[in-house]
Amino acid sequence: MKLRNIAIIAHVDHGKTTLVDQLLRQSGAFRDNQRVAERVMDSNDLEKERGITILAKATSIVWKDVRINIVDTPGHADFGGEVERILSMVDGAIVLVDAAEGPMPQTKFVVGKALKIGLRPIVCINKVDKQDSRPSEVINEVFDLFAALDATDEQLDFPIIYGSAKQGWMADAPEGPQDQAMAPLFDLVVKHVPEPRIEEGKFRMLGTLLEANPYLGRLVTGRIFAGSIKPNQSVKVLDRLGNIVEQGRVSKILAFRGIERVPVEEAEAGDIVAIAGLSKFNVADTMCVPEVTEPLQAQPIDPPTLSMTFMVNDSPLAGTEGDKVTSRVIRDRLFKEAEGNVALRVDSAPNSDAYIVSGRGELQLAILIEQMRREGFELGVSRPKVVFQKDPETGALLEPIEEVVIDVDEEHSGVVVQKMSERKADMIEMRPSGGNRLRLVFHAPTRGLIGYQGELLTDTRGTAIMNRLFHNYSEYKGEIAGRRNGVLISNEAGEAVTYAMWKLEDRGPMMIEPGWKVYRGMIVGEHTRDNDLEINVLKGKQLTNVRAAGKDEAVRLTPPIRMTLEKALAYIEDDELVEVTPKSVRLRKTYLDPNDRKRMSRSKEVIG
Repeated sequence: MKLRNIAIIAHVDHGKTTLVDQLLRQSGAFRDNQRVAERVMDSNDLEKERGITILAKATSIVWKDVRINIVDTPGHADFGGEVERILSMVDGAIVLVDAAEGPMPQTKFVVGKALKIGLRPIVCINKVDKQDSRPSEVINEVFDLFAALDATDEQLDFPIIYGSAKQGWMADAPEGPQDQAMAPLFDLVVKHVPEPRIEEGKFRMLGTLLEANPYLGRLVTGRIFAGSIKPNQSVKVLDRLGNIVEQGRVSKILAFRGIERVPVEEAEAGDIVAIAGLSKFNVADTMCVPEVTEPLQAQPIDPPTLSMTFMVNDSPLAGTEGDKVTSRVIRDRLFKEAEGNVALRVDSAPNSDAYIVSGRGELQLAILIEQMRREGFELGVSRPKVVFQKDPETGALLEPIEEVVIDVDEEHSGVVVQKMSERKADMIEMRPSGGNRLRLVFHAPTRGLIGYQGELLTDTRGTAIMNRLFHNYSEYKGEIAGRRNGVLISNEAGEAVTYAMWKLEDRGPMMIEPGWKVYRGMIVGEHTRDNDLEINVLKGKQLTNVRAAGKDEAVRLTPPIRMTLEKALAYIEDDELVEVTPKSVRLRKTYLDPNDRKRMSRSKEVIG
């Protein structure tokens, strides 16, 4: 059977996963009576809730006499490490662009990688049924983007197809015809995408995606560049430099058939398969027969830019809401995650039961914490810290810089520019993006962006869209001002009382509700001033038998600040932690005892 390997490239929310659903349905990968969830490729609960693709996944469909392997790539920059390696598996790509929004930063990131390795993309303008769709302008923007990314003349001569993945049709023109369903797209892929390149020689395969399977152990998905492989065959694994990582036997070969993986007796060059049986085979490694000595060329894995400390929950409420609370189970879970996710690094913290988890961004780390709390874990988590590097030649301190693109209404652009300059960002570009909106492009230190998303939405009344992308490591930009307000700290343990909270409202907004359990050292609100203040939220009203002249009025409390996980991680300072349990997200001081806090702050002043 003939083969085609393609990737689908798109920005978050441009309809990529919906398109794959339609391709699977219309190619007959599902039976007519088979019940299949929407967005079948987003298999993970968090992917469905947030509407983003976190893990790259492969699937395959048969159209006429051609098998098309499709790889769904993440569009979010925090998971961009997956993208580069996926593109090395395929021979073509569909660049999916929203007919209203046009090409966005993550599109630029992935398209740039695709053009660099010589792929000739098909441009698919999706959502042409939207009221504000502007397909011809978007095509010009895509052309400008390709040109800016140094595309060759051949790559600039890209085929274009229009349609609506949601309605299930594609055509050569934005207005249709709509009666051919997805057939025009299938035919274009078969005609435009070349057959897989096959190299001479014996079996060689490049590891691209990694997962930990409960039954088969370590599963590595990749493309076979040369030769063929059968189960039980002896193989060895080489790293990018050609060193032997391990030797062993292939226990199982799984090929993608529709949305399922099916064991096969032989896999040949050009195909994309998952292989089980080796315990150290990693992404960017080459699996080959014992006589091969040269590894395949592979993209290095991007360095992590943010780290957080995960520790045992030692608050007075520890163990009351979760069942996985010990250091050992937290350690096992984190190391298991690092095995299946190459963009994460886990190290044991010196002199403690804590673990330092480093990754690409806040979203990636917040998703890991969210997954763990759903599994019953309780954790204490520190504020995200930036991973610095030293310049090997000058010894200067380097920090990660991101390219930030903010689409905002013109009236709010001033406050965005001001806030970004406070965060040590340099403006690179400012241009209109249609409909009284501006597109602002900055180079900003990752440090300054921690927690900015929520502030941006408040400043722009929810109208701004921010996209971030790792740009490079650059010289340290200097101090960035942190949170200006202090916090309100509970000085007693018990249940919060309405009357006490009402009496304390002038001290600042609360983060708790009446009846919530609190403990000494727990953060219950934000102080109106810049210092921390200890308060008692348990103090009830003094009852006497003397009646007041006026009737007691029902106490009305101001609604509390709602702390989501991401908001809490961005809010805390270095001497604070987020306590995460399956039911609650609480903020607390690292040292619950006020005397310990004073002692630690004094010792820091002495060191400073």
